[in-house]
Amino acid sequence: MSLPVILYRHPIRWLPSANTDFSHQEHIMKIRILLYTILSFLTLALATAFAGDGGSGNTKVEIKSPADAKVIHVYVEPGSYVYSGDQIATLKKSDGAVINLRAGVSGKMLAVNTEAYKMVKEGAVLGILQSSPIVVDQPATGAGEKLPTLGKLFTNLFHTTGIYSIFENQFTKDWTIGFGRVLMIIVGLVVLYLGIYKGFEPLLLIPIGYGAILSNIPLAGISEPGGILSYVYAVGINTGVFPLLIFMGVGALTDFGPMIANPLTILLGAAAQLGIFVTLLGALFLSQHVPGIHFSLRDAASIGIIGGADGPTAIFLSSRLSPRLLGSIAIAAYSYMALVPIIQPPIMKWLTTPEERQIKMVQLRHVSKIEKIILPIMVLGLCALLLPSAAPLIGMFMLGNLAKECGVVERLSDTMKNSLMYTVIIFLGLAVGSKLSADKFLNIETLGILALGMVAFGIGTAGGLLLAKLFNKVMTNPINPLIGAAGVSAVPMSARVVNKVGLEANPQNHLIMHAMGPNVAGVIGSAVAAGILLALL
Repeated sequence: MSLPVILYRHPIRWLPSANTDFSHQEHIMKIRILLYTILSFLTLALATAFAGDGGSGNTKVEIKSPADAKVIHVYVEPGSYVYSGDQIATLKKSDGAVINLRAGVSGKMLAVNTEAYKMVKEGAVLGILQSSPIVVDQPATGAGEKLPTLGKLFTNLFHTTGIYSIFENQFTKDWTIGFGRVLMIIVGLVVLYLGIYKGFEPLLLIPIGYGAILSNIPLAGISEPGGILSYVYAVGINTGVFPLLIFMGVGALTDFGPMIANPLTILLGAAAQLGIFVTLLGALFLSQHVPGIHFSLRDAASIGIIGGADGPTAIFLSSRLSPRLLGSIAIAAYSYMALVPIIQPPIMKWLTTPEERQIKMVQLRHVSKIEKIILPIMVLGLCALLLPSAAPLIGMFMLGNLAKECGVVERLSDTMKNSLMYTVIIFLGLAVGSKLSADKFLNIETLGILALGMVAFGIGTAGGLLLAKLFNKVMTNPINPLIGAAGVSAVPMSARVVNKVGLEANPQNHLIMHAMGPNVAGVIGSAVAAGILLALL
C-alpha cells in the first residue's frame, strides 16, 4: 500500500532588492532638488523686482484722508523730504477726534493738495509722496540766483510780522488764528492780572497766563510741533510724569494729623467727590443734546474728575482716558483751583445759616509720630490690595508724606516739597498755558468742558457741606458744616477759604486745622475716584 504524497507549498513573498530601493530614493531626491531650485528662482525674481522698483524711485503713494474732516495743520510742502514716522498733517473730525497722518515710508513730496483749515472728504487725495530707500536731502546753495530788490526785501519782512499774519489768517483762513489769537492773548493777560495783582494762586496762574501768551504769538510756533512748549507738554503732560511729581511734593507738604485725629472727616472728603460722578452724567447729557459736542464715556469720565479740584489727578486721568481733551481739562481744573476764593464762598453762605457758620469745634487730640508713619504705609497697602489702578497717584503721594514724617531723610523731603516741586510747577504751568492757543481752545467742546467743570466744582463743594449738616442732625458734638466744603482736593486753598469764611462769622472761630482733615482726605478721595474710573473704563 502506497502512502499519499503530500506536497507543502510555501508562500513566496516579494522582497525589494537594494538596487530598487536606492533607485526610488534617488527619484524623490531629484524632485526635491527641482522644487528647491524653482522656489529659489522665484524668490530671487521677487527680490529683484522689489529692489529695482525701490531703487528707481518711481513708486508714488497717494496720501488720502481717512474720514470727512477739517485740516488743522500741514507739516510738509511740495519738494520737501519726509522720513518714515514723520507727521504729514493733522485732521479733526466733526466729533472732535484728532487724526494724525504720518509717513509710512521715506521719500519726497511731489504734491500737496490741501491747506490748513480746509474741509476734506473721506478718500480725498491730500498729497503724493514718491518713496525711495535713500533720501538725499541736500540744501540749496542759491548759486546763480539774483539778489531781490530792496522793495521785495521789505515786503518779505512785512510778511513775517505778527500784524500781517493776524490779518491774513483772519480773512483768508480761520478766525481762530486771526483775531482769535488777539483774544487769547488778552485772556492770558487777564490770568496774569489775577495772579499778580489779585494774588489768586500766583504759582499756577503766572506760568499758565504767560504760556497762553507765548502760544498765541503769530508765526513763532512755540507750542507747535518742534517748539519748546510742545516738547515740555509731550515729556511732562502726555506721559503723566509732571502730575506724579507734583503729587509727591504735595505729600511732603501734607500733615495727616487732623484727619487721623478726626476720622469722620474722611467721609466729608469722600462726599465732596460727588461732583465727579454727577458731572460725568452731565457730559453724556450734553453730548446727546447739544450739536457740536461729542463726548464719549471716557471723555465724560475725564471731564468729571475736574470736580475733585485736583489738577494733577485730572491731568493723569485725562492722559490715560481722553488725550484729545487733556489740554482743555487741564485748563479748567487749574483755573478753578486758582479761583477757589471766588467760587466757594457764595456756595458756603448759600447752603449754611449764620448760626451754623459760627459753630466752634473742640480741640483736636494729639497725634503721635508712629501713627503718622504707619498711615502712608497702610494706605498704600490698601490701595495695592483693593485698587491697584490708583497706585501711581497714591504711591507718589504717600512716598512724599512718608519722607516728611519719618524724620530721617529731611534733605529728600525738602527737595520734594521745594526745589523739585516748584521746578515742575513752572513747566507744568507753561505746558498747560500752551493749550490756550486760539485754534485749540476756541471751540464749543472747550466751552462745554469749562461749564461742566464749574458745575462739578460746585456740586463737590455742596456735597461736603450737606453731609456735614446731616452729621449735625445725629451727632451730639456738632461740627461746623463749612469744613465739608474743604473736601475738594484744592490743598490748602479750600481749607484757607473755610477758615476765612468762619472768621467772618465769628472772629474767634479758627477752622483751619479742622478743615485740613477733609481737605487731605479729598486728595486721597479724588485719587481713588480716578483709580475707579481707570479700572472701569
